[in-house]
Amino acid sequence: MYETPLPAQLSDSNRRIIDTSATTLRVYQVWKGSNRFCLGGRLVFGPDVRSIFLTISLIVIPVILFCAFVSQRLIHEFDHHLGNLIVAILIIFTVYDLILLLLTSGRDPGIIPRNLHPPELEEDGSTMSTDWLGSQSGVGVPSLPPTKDVVVNGVIVKVKYCQTCMLYRPPRCSHCSICNNCVERFDHHCPWVGQCIGKRNYRFFFMFVSSTTILCLYVFALCWVNIKKIMDEYHCNVWRALLKSPVSGILILYTFVTAWFVGGLTVFHLYLIFTNQTTYENFRYRYDSKMNPYNRGCVRNIFEIFFSKIPKSKNNFRAKVKLDSSALFAASISLARTMSPEMPKTSFDIEMGKRQAVAAEDFEEIQSQIDSVGGLERCGTQPRHTNQGDKANWEMSPDIRMLAAEFGMEPSFNDRQKVRRGH
Repeated sequence: MYETPLPAQLSDSNRRIIDTSATTLRVYQVWKGSNRFCLGGRLVFGPDVRSIFLTISLIVIPVILFCAFVSQRLIHEFDHHLGNLIVAILIIFTVYDLILLLLTSGRDPGIIPRNLHPPELEEDGSTMSTDWLGSQSGVGVPSLPPTKDVVVNGVIVKVKYCQTCMLYRPPRCSHCSICNNCVERFDHHCPWVGQCIGKRNYRFFFMFVSSTTILCLYVFALCWVNIKKIMDEYHCNVWRALLKSPVSGILILYTFVTAWFVGGLTVFHLYLIFTNQTTYENFRYRYDSKMNPYNRGCVRNIFEIFFSKIPKSKNNFRAKVKLDSSALFAASISLARTMSPEMPKTSFDIEMGKRQAVAAEDFEEIQSQIDSVGGLERCGTQPRHTNQGDKANWEMSPDIRMLAAEFGMEPSFNDRQKVRRGH
């Protein structure tokens, strides 16, 4: 970006004001993936985060129905303290299940940061594919190979190059087309939690699925107990008992179907844990017919999932980054397309999506830069130049001029230009 030199006699404070052509945003505000953020980047979700509300309703509504229409009879039939304990266990377990859902959905699943430029050949000591090396013979400037060979537990594994993230994916890593990120130990993208399942949240995902299965079976069993109590009290068959407590019948049917779904998912993931596979690997590679380089035995596999330390996130979404004025201008253009022209210039908290906005203090910073130029001229800090061809005369940078026009400050800037020419 071209800028004419600043006057040598400006003070350091004035030079900092005028030379400020960058604004500070946080990483989550300029994130290139499709993630959505809440609480200032403290919670990171997938782009389909709205599905989590459906999942919550599918858990909470049956529990509310049970507490409202079924639990009263159980409290009356059983000992008073035992009946209250039954309901208390249900409520506590429901809260526990929802916490696991939030821990699964609202955390970084293991996103690998993108590179700013493609990596150098063999910069990490790994070997290139022999097929690719043969195809590059006689080529002046070789391109990056699509795969590389790395050794995992004595087994050669091919890793792919990601064009989007400009990196060679580590073993077991895959690029999620929904979140638009490379995720470490990628398992799958779960639409029910609205998030990728990877190395940093797989444990909570399995605990959520298994606890949901237990919750369904608990409600299923208690509803049958309620039906049995009605049959004993009225000396009737099952169908008449269901007519006297239709909510119990609805919950029995609902929990039965749901338990098959989440229970089957729990059993499937238990198999994956015992054999140290991911859902992606199981459907793509079929380790049953060949050696799994990650299988360390059942006990060690279980320990790796449930008792190993969860690695820290490789992304600090709240870290501050500086953008130059041209990048800031492009960000403001993308925001302006989604806003009404009558909307006032207020601060915009970018919590969801990839849209960027300039905060109110950034507007003030730009205004102060323009005001400082006029103020410096009025105070005589800039020398007078009678010769119009003098190259020492300086003006605002083109980026600041574009920003002034974008944010409605161009008229005042033009007025100052006319006044300066009059002098």
